[in-house]
Amino acid sequence: MTNNTLEYKGYHTRIEFDVDSSALRGEIEGIRDYVEFESDSISDIEKEFHDAVDEYLAFCERHGKKPEKEYKGSFNVRISPALHWTLMNIASKKGVSLNATVEEALASYAETCSYADNKR
Repeated sequence: MTNNTLEYKGYHTRIEFDVDSSALRGEIEGIRDYVEFESDSISDIEKEFHDAVDEYLAFCERHGKKPEKEYKGSFNVRISPALHWTLMNIASKKGVSLNATVEEALASYAETCSYADNKR
């Protein structure tokens, strides 16, 4: 199995292959600003990611903008014991973790809300 995730200066990306352009591409994940990069070469894609992060940080500095920090995807939520029990049962029956079940439920909820407009 290959790992297509890179980290640099606290920012992350997932490298994907774009069939239409025959290029490797990625974007900085976990921030609202849109920063993308690409390369035709496997050996250069990590450098392109580093350059994209460095350029983003330099852009922010030039414009007096505080660079966004990546969302870690982790937060604590207090729920009722009954809901916790229900979610654990669903996860068990599906053969997945409680985290995966809660993430699926939250993603489904977000898709039905007007807040989904905030998605990229």
